[in-house]
Amino acid sequence: MQARPRVAVGTCGFAESQHRTWEDFDLVEIQQTFYEPPRPATARRWREAAPERFFFTLKAWQLITHPATSPTYRRLRTPLGTRQRNQAGSFRWNPVTRMAWERTLEIAEALEARLVLLQAPASFRPTPENLDRLHRFCTRIDRPPGLRLAFEPRGTAWTEAVLRPLLAELDLVHAVDPFLHRPLGRGLRYFRLHGRPAYHYAYRYTDADLDRLLGLLNRAWPNWVLFNNVAMAEDARRFRQRLESCGGELRTG
Repeated sequence: MQARPRVAVGTCGFAESQHRTWEDFDLVEIQQTFYEPPRPATARRWREAAPERFFFTLKAWQLITHPATSPTYRRLRTPLGTRQRNQAGSFRWNPVTRMAWERTLEIAEALEARLVLLQAPASFRPTPENLDRLHRFCTRIDRPPGLRLAFEPRGTAWTEAVLRPLLAELDLVHAVDPFLHRPLGRGLRYFRLHGRPAYHYAYRYTDADLDRLLGLLNRAWPNWVLFNNVAMAEDARRFRQRLESCGGELRTG
């Protein structure tokens, strides 16, 4: 008999009240940490309020991944001088990105998070310089045992030939929209669903889409499925119900 997939379903950010999030889903990917990490006490309250079975992932602070020219910096509250702004982003290894990783890790520990997402901007292409920066960053940061790192690149330049050895060498989970690309590597499948065609965030997934998504789940490895569209809570709930009705095994693994 073919094994049932082990699946956890959630949303990218709190799409509804925290109480309903705890009740209806298995995990949430914290988005606030990308723009400006909350206070550790806030993260600890979230962990304490959530059921024991519920778990968290989070996005790394944008100072690590995105240059200061990114429009997302409009939501940054931490003051940065000109020199610091010039050091931010693109996985460079310097005092700014070290500080940003320490802040990200502080929140991950408060949440007892299982994974930190490194989401690269579309401008971060696999040039030799950028690959060297990514390698240096990932090999120098403090990585506590049990905390996974996921990498989500964007753009067609990130081919399988580039990504497969990189993921293996740096022990990174391939974060991917399964409607765009198949995940590479072994182990955890970390799916982030950005609408169709990605990145059409106003898109609502059809029943046919959700049936197709069921078929994309891996039977050998855990699957963490996170919806990241405007209707994320509704679509995640529909997918979870569909999974249960067809005998899928909701277990985080």
